[in-house]
Amino acid sequence: MKSTFAEALRSGLDRQFCNVRRQTESLCEPLSPEDMMVQSCPEASPAKWHLAHTTWFFETFLLSEFVSGYKPFDPDYRWLFNSYYNAVSQQPVKQLRGSFSRPSLEDILAYRGFVDAAMLRLMKGDVPAEVERRITLGLNHEQQHQELLAYDIKNAFWTNPLHPAYRDGALPESGMARPVQWIGHEGGLVEIGHRGKGFCFDNELPRHKVFLKPFDLASRLVNCGEYLDFMRDGGYERAELWLSDGWDMVRAQQWRAPLYWFEEDGAWRVFTLRGSVALSELIATPVCHVSYYEADAFARWSGKRLPTEAEWEIAAEGVPVNGNLVESGTLHPIAANAEDGLQQMFGDVWEWTASAYLGYPGYAALPGALGEYNGKFMSNQMVLRGGSAVTPDQHVRATYRNFFAPASRWQFCGVRLANRQE
Repeated sequence: MKSTFAEALRSGLDRQFCNVRRQTESLCEPLSPEDMMVQSCPEASPAKWHLAHTTWFFETFLLSEFVSGYKPFDPDYRWLFNSYYNAVSQQPVKQLRGSFSRPSLEDILAYRGFVDAAMLRLMKGDVPAEVERRITLGLNHEQQHQELLAYDIKNAFWTNPLHPAYRDGALPESGMARPVQWIGHEGGLVEIGHRGKGFCFDNELPRHKVFLKPFDLASRLVNCGEYLDFMRDGGYERAELWLSDGWDMVRAQQWRAPLYWFEEDGAWRVFTLRGSVALSELIATPVCHVSYYEADAFARWSGKRLPTEAEWEIAAEGVPVNGNLVESGTLHPIAANAEDGLQQMFGDVWEWTASAYLGYPGYAALPGALGEYNGKFMSNQMVLRGGSAVTPDQHVRATYRNFFAPASRWQFCGVRLANRQE
């Protein structure tokens, strides 16, 4: 799968644009056209739709607004591939995206090539500041969809009775679990939120003061072996461990293990993007695909709690932004391997926090339709921090606020414990 980019080396914004657009297409290379049609759960979208929608963003918010006389590739695409921007147009019901057999994959790739060429022309010469800001936002939007693509591909292959592997090759050996250390923080009056130069989403602003009591943060993520102990101790049968909504979800959905865990011949196995793997081979790796409700119940069972997002951010300040991210090619959490200090703060799994997703004091959404990007979701969502094994390495930072509904499990999400100091 190739786009229409010129092969000449580029620099600056247009090079970044080319790299991000190619990365999306490279994630689709192992997929057949039939794979790219599947929408396996209400949260998911077909891969073909992701290719189109990320293109729609650039055509709608850049080319249509900043290129005089621009003629869209297909006028119907303006509403067909709109996700939730009500100020732009109405949009089809999300759950029906898997029924879009037309336009064809060939048409969608032609659409990408058409918009890519127009965007590269727009970026020639001096680029106005607002255009540059929107391009940068569009690239970060596309990187979010690259991660969603991985979630959706995994769920699509999981629902296939053959459980095919997205990528060949074995996962790294799990090794022995490292003991947990408790890293203390003195708390006090601190500041959180984005500062300085560089891109951030509007929900990371404004930077503001927060008072924290002294707290301890676990040095590593909760691993599969520890979560298995929770299960064996009746974790999914003990109502006292669960929030009311969580317990209702356990009973309604008959949860008894993380998503993608299943029993075969009396032993647990885990479905990964590299196929099915025995849980015994992953025992020291971070538990993944648990909801906020499961994370909270595990914390109660442990006699600990989940960190607030402010605690997590203060602990992450100064920690190098690197880890097991999508560029590693692993596509699954790996075991902690260091002896001391905070580990796995970036990559592996998004970490549930105890914080509801709300605007910071003084928060202001972007003007116009782009203001629908984050602000209108500040209800019934919980904040996650840190990135995952399928997050692009240029798309994480200590202030990044991810958010999902508390029952969501199809994203790469896990647990880090916190403890209040006595």
